[in-house]
Formats: sequence, structure tokens, C-alpha cells
Amino acid sequence: MTSELTGAALTAQGKQRIEWAERDMPVLRAIRERFGKEKPLAGLALSACLHVTAETANLLRTLQAAGADVLLVASNPLSTQDDVAAALPLEYGIQVMAKRGEDRDAFFSHIRAALERKPRITMDDGADLISTAHKEYPDAALGIMGSMEETTTGVIRLRAMAKDGALKIPVVAVNDAKTKNLFDNRYGTGQSTLDGIVRATGALVAGSTFVVAGYGWCGKGLAMRARGMGANVIVTEVDSLKALEAVMDGFRVVPMAEAAALGNIFCTVTGDVNVIDTDHFRAMRDGAVVCNSGHFDVEVNVKSLGVLAKGEPREVKANVREYILSDGSGKEKRIYLLGEGRLVNLAAAEGHPASVMDMSFATQALAAEWVVKQQGQLRPEVYNVPAEIEEYVARLKLASMGVAIDVLTPEQERYLADWQEGT
Repeated sequence: MTSELTGAALTAQGKQRIEWAERDMPVLRAIRERFGKEKPLAGLALSACLHVTAETANLLRTLQAAGADVLLVASNPLSTQDDVAAALPLEYGIQVMAKRGEDRDAFFSHIRAALERKPRITMDDGADLISTAHKEYPDAALGIMGSMEETTTGVIRLRAMAKDGALKIPVVAVNDAKTKNLFDNRYGTGQSTLDGIVRATGALVAGSTFVVAGYGWCGKGLAMRARGMGANVIVTEVDSLKALEAVMDGFRVVPMAEAAALGNIFCTVTGDVNVIDTDHFRAMRDGAVVCNSGHFDVEVNVKSLGVLAKGEPREVKANVREYILSDGSGKEKRIYLLGEGRLVNLAAAEGHPASVMDMSFATQALAAEWVVKQQGQLRPEVYNVPAEIEEYVARLKLASMGVAIDVLTPEQERYLADWQEGT
């Protein structure tokens, strides 16, 4: 959330927030300690377009320890924590160009500045940096040895670019790593999205009908957490396998056209456009709450909602905008949009817990090191995170939690390796 503080007090608050997050990021701390000794990114300009949060700050400190010259710009105008943005340059010497609520022109001017410095490595959360590089800075794009992509939405865009032969640089799909999507997407998004909804509205989740659009890892986590708080959860899907999985997990699955008339709270987590659209708004009940936890603010058709509304929407409380519509019978109904349709977990709350971002950002940092080690050997395509990185991060996380696991005996290893061994 935006702080009321300014100057030195704002910076001090940001430093405190960064240090508090670091407490729950032991894997990243261990990697930072090694990076500080080995300097695997020494002298390399690195531009990152990520959410400007305390957790991200600790990733950037790790990359700085590795020797990189780091610049951070925001990947979402409403996710920036201004105190963190103030503390990073003054307390840690890391350049930041971001301000909560910045307009579209400022947002893209910062992205362009991040590219104009000709980075050798980039990190993205939604692929805005890389797509802008390809459209406006083709020479800069060719100088990038590799990029890391943190979100489902961004990976979808980049795989589409690769399929069309438009991708000019190697990209590591950090989002698709098990240490990211199994934990960050499922547990982080599930908890932080509900946190944002409850902070913004004060709504009682128990007993409500909660509609989750999309049953990928984020949707699974959100549906699981909403049910855990007592909601009657409905899932909408376009993928038959994911829909079948949702049914087998015990959720009711219906088309959005049907769910629209049933839900009290709606949240999109699909990565697609206009998932909640004109006819859905018309069918909704009075008092319906609508929000999005997918990366871009296109999943809810906010423009259509504005056209349907009588007069201008009203800000009834922080991050809650009221739209008054006709219900078709001459009466009025109200629909409440959270966080302007942007990521509700960052617009109305503080994003994922640091302990889950510890794994995602550890994987991100190690992927950057891997790209540098592979320099000259990678083609312009989308790569999965190497299995050895996944194993290393999981092992460190378990150790930090005080969890021990079994080790295969030589006999067990021989058995698994020998196809001639009978049952």
C-alpha cells in the first residue's frame, strides 16, 4: 500500500520492510552468500521489470551481490511499494524507476529506459520488457544474452513469439518451474488473493458463492483457499482436462454465463482477455464483487462495465469502485470492482508471503547464473528451468525448514536402474 510518509521516514520504513521479508527468505540468503564470493554476474547490466515489493528487493540484492549492475522498473503500476522503491537506491545502491499509481506513459517510459541502457540480462513479469525490446529496440534485444520470465501470462506471450519465429533471445520460463508454479502460484496466489479481497471489502467468505475463473495452478490455489474459508466454490474453465480435474477435486464446474447469476465474489486467474464480459455483468446479482488475480488488467472487461453503468463509478473505499447498473426490471443493482481490475493481491494487499517467494526468486537468481554459464550456446527459444536447479532449491528449502528426507540405498538405486529386475 502507498505510504503517507516521505523522505527519510519513507526510506527507513522500506528498509525495515525489506529486512522483515528477508527473515523468511533463507534460500535466497544462502544463494546471495555464495554469489557474493563467486560473482557470477560480474560487470553485467541487468534490467528487471518486476513487482516492486520487499521480496523483489531481496532478489535484486542477491543479483547485486553476484556483481550485476541492476535497474528495477515496475511490472504493474498498482503493485509498487513506494517505501521499498525509496529504500533500494538509498540503502542498497540499486536503481529504481517506479511509483505506485504511475500512468501508462510513465510506466512505458521506465521500460524504455531499462532497455536504453542495453542490458545483457533481463527479468520480466508479464513480458512487457521483452515485447517492448522486440518492437522498439531490436538492436538492444540482440544484445541480451538471456531473459527470465516469472508469470504464466508472460510465458504464454513468449511461447507465441517463439512459435511465430519472432523471438530473438533465449528466455527461461521460470514460471513453469515446479519450485515456482507448485508453490508460488498455488499457495502464494491462493492466500494473497483472498487477503486482497478481504482487506478491500471486509467480506465474509464463509457461506458466499465464490467463482474462480481458470483452474491452472493459481486457480487451484485460490479455489482451495476459498473453500477452506467456507465458500461454496464454482470453477469456470475452457480446458476440458482442467475442468475435469476441478470436478474430481470436488468443485462445481459451469460456464461463466451460468456462474454469473450465482456468484457473490468473482475472481479471474486465466491470463486471457474479457473473461468476465458484458453479458456476465448483466446477469450478476446486486452487490457482486469482481476482481482479477491474473497479470494484466484485461481479464475483466472494465470498459464494458463502465458503459453499462449509470454515470461515473464511485470510489466507495480504498480499492473498491462501485458501478450502478439497471437490473433489467427497472431497479438498480451495484457491482463492485476491486483494484481497477488489476492484480488484487498486490493492489489491495502486499502480494505473496516472503517464504513462498523465497523459492521463486531463488530459482530466478539461479536461472540468471545458468544463462551466463551457457552464453553462446542458447538459441532464441523458451527454455525450461534445468532440473538440477529445481532440485537444489527444493533441497535448500527443506533444510531451512528443518525437514529431512530419505536417501536411496545402493540396492534401491540398482533396482531402479535395472530394467531386467523382476517384481
